[in-house]
Amino acid sequence: MARIGIIGSAGRMGQALVEAIAAAGETHAGGVDKGDDVAALAKASDVLVDFSSPHALEANLDAAMAAGAGLVVGTTGLEERHHWLIDQAADHIAVLQTGNTSLGVTLLAHLVREAAARLGEDWDVEISETHHRMKVDAPSGTALLLGQAAAEGRQVDLAEVSARGRDGITGARRPGDIGFAALRGGSVAGDHTVLFLGDDERLALSHLAENRRIFAKGAIRAAQWLLDRPAGRYTMPQVLDL
Repeated sequence: MARIGIIGSAGRMGQALVEAIAAAGETHAGGVDKGDDVAALAKASDVLVDFSSPHALEANLDAAMAAGAGLVVGTTGLEERHHWLIDQAADHIAVLQTGNTSLGVTLLAHLVREAAARLGEDWDVEISETHHRMKVDAPSGTALLLGQAAAEGRQVDLAEVSARGRDGITGARRPGDIGFAALRGGSVAGDHTVLFLGDDERLALSHLAENRRIFAKGAIRAAQWLLDRPAGRYTMPQVLDL
């Protein structure tokens, strides 16, 4: 059985991960939170699953590298520097980083990429996401993942076509933009819709998360897949062989 450690274990997601580890027949190696000894957990684990915070990522990567443990990074709100750190760590250990560990969202991103590649630029792309009132980052990591999929399908740079936070007299929509809208409230685990809006017709591709268990289940599936992989940077689509 694989020994799977949890970084960011105190919250509801941490408990869902413990349950998912048991359901998958693997061993829960333990959990840590802010101020705990992540190095000791890494030594006791074959794979670590990180749902903590961007601020903790560098220390978590260092601990995983020192122990030779694989690492699944599900933390959102990452910036360019964090991705650089992951790239460096991937020279030494197997790292899988994703904005969403849901298997359904992983397949949705694949469908968005395919739709964007096949529909012309006269189809406008808009992404809406809804999350619980306590979420601190926007757009969500999943919305950005879906936006990146659409940009890849169109073979453009998301940073150059991203449109966020429209307010006031903004002028007409710029052709080729990929728009984002973030809604917050209640206890929503995560709803995402990608709209392709053409003249006289619309295509909507959606995923509705009803419980955090889906993210935990996907994360443990990714951890199992990461076992015995050589050093490198991996993605959720590889887990589903997409």
